[in-house]
Amino acid sequence: MLLWNRPTGLVENTLILAHGAGAPMDSEFMERMAQRLAARGIAVARFEFPYMAARREDGRRRPPNPQPQLLTCWREIHALVRQQVTGRLAIGGKSMGGRMASLLADELGVDALVCLGYPFHAVGKADKPRVAHLAELKTPTLIVQGERDPMGDRSTVAGYDLSGAIQLHWLAAGDHDLKPLKASGLTHEQHLDNAADAVAAFLLP
Repeated sequence: MLLWNRPTGLVENTLILAHGAGAPMDSEFMERMAQRLAARGIAVARFEFPYMAARREDGRRRPPNPQPQLLTCWREIHALVRQQVTGRLAIGGKSMGGRMASLLADELGVDALVCLGYPFHAVGKADKPRVAHLAELKTPTLIVQGERDPMGDRSTVAGYDLSGAIQLHWLAAGDHDLKPLKASGLTHEQHLDNAADAVAAFLLP
């Protein structure tokens, strides 16, 4: 099942947006981002990985499917959306959804990759980064990241060898959900707007 947010008028840019490991495609974060992006002229298609779709049916929490299954699901969704849209097509997602998209972006030949809160490493395991493929990535990529994200803060990410195709957009005092510290004087709404503006500037001609 696809959940669409479409802008008014002619659609020339579509983003397939995958959810993170623990929250569904219609979580508050996903809803707020999809609405903002549609308001900026980008059509957004959301979907759920099999484990999350199963949870929706019976309410039981499950761990994510093994990576090969997640990637197979991504390939199927990409093929489905590609048949339905014209114009530029980007893929991406929140946290795990974005990481899975990053593993396939070059293979699928998409126009762009957008990651929101990228999990450069597991929480507390900065010594075990998951970034090897990011050094060779050829697809134009935007990563929107909170400066204090426990899965990749600004100082840690600065030490990684990332492809020149990757742009990093940092949000001051932001966490993995892009929420800023109250002491920063910034609000989550401002950061979500900032993130949507960055994605729109990246994707739109």
